[in-house]
Amino acid sequence: QLHLVESGGGLVQPGGSLRLSCTASGFTLNSYGIGWFRQAPGKGREGISCIGGSDGIKYYENSVKGRFTISRDNAKNMVYLQMNSLKPEDTGVYYCAVRTVYSGKYYPYSGSYYPAICGESSEYTDWGPGTQVTVSS
Repeated sequence: QLHLVESGGGLVQPGGSLRLSCTASGFTLNSYGIGWFRQAPGKGREGISCIGGSDGIKYYENSVKGRFTISRDNAKNMVYLQMNSLKPEDTGVYYCAVRTVYSGKYYPYSGSYYPAICGESSEYTDWGPGTQVTVSS
């Protein structure tokens, strides 16, 4: 079974930074695509960044592009999400997940190529328990 655990969340002021970590066990991270998702209070879960398995291609949802950076340490079997210039709207529970399904579904362009490149949450089959990020003064 693919097992993931997130860490690094916390309370930070607007404009601050956090680095989230996603630790994998039971599998080799660089064999799979990994995605970061978040769920804000009262809202659905949204994908915000992904990194490919063998190709290592990185992509970001528009709202975090230029502020967040995804990276992977193959030796430690970990994926990170460096979050800078945090805003109150970044508040939520952050999850990492493993993409094991590539449905080939067609995603029409609607202002973002994110789902076409990173897929939908239904294509991610193993999830960590999440870590809370709160951005507030």
